Amino acid sequence: MPSHARKAFDENAKDIERLIELHQQQGGSSPGRRYGLEVLNKSAIVFITSFWEAYCEDIAAEGLAHIVKHANAVDSLPKELKKQIAKELKTEANDLAIWSVAGDGWKSVLTSRLEKLTEERNRKLNTPKTANVDRLFQSALGIAKISDSWRLTSHMTPDRARKKLDKYVTLRGSIAHRGQASKSVKKADVDDFFDFTKKLAAKTGGKVNAHVKSITAKLLWTK
Repeated sequence: MPSHARKAFDENAKDIERLIELHQQQGGSSPGRRYGLEVLNKSAIVFITSFWEAYCEDIAAEGLAHIVKHANAVDSLPKELKKQIAKELKTEANDLAIWSVAGDGWKSVLTSRLEKLTEERNRKLNTPKTANVDRLFQSALGIAKISDSWRLTSHMTPDRARKKLDKYVTLRGSIAHRGQASKSVKKADVDDFFDFTKKLAAKTGGKVNAHVKSITAKLLWTK
């Protein structure tokens, strides 16, 4: 069974499939440019980016909940995650904050962290570009540079995948903030970004699954 995050992503993806169907119905499939349908392409780019961002936040939250439920002790947490928690607790005004991780208190600390991280990202209006996605998983789960897992094919290396994601998220920003993109948005862009994002979600989810298993000895989901 797939993760809850992936189920939600696949359900959201039906909206993109519907936009593609509408484009097909209105414009047909013969070669040539379609006039008056670019709004469908722009809408699809905005939706795909939003669903990608939601997936990242959902799978991070799901992974964290799995760790809280199944990890035996704080010592089983990744070193990087423990270092971040310690650093955050040292900045607390309350001198006794460090004791909040005593016993099973670390579970409550972990549970509240992702909510705070999400609120912070929303306040800063961050977008799901590579750097922000890497930062989310580093902060939430202690996964260093999750984008290193984005090798989609022999040609689509992690570095190329990072650049491709950032290109499309930048395009989304152009559409959302200016009302129109700085360049024409074609159906081919939608098809490419949609397929690319589904593959990114699979690689990201696979990395999270392996990561939480290394901590808890239990998979987040099985095929």
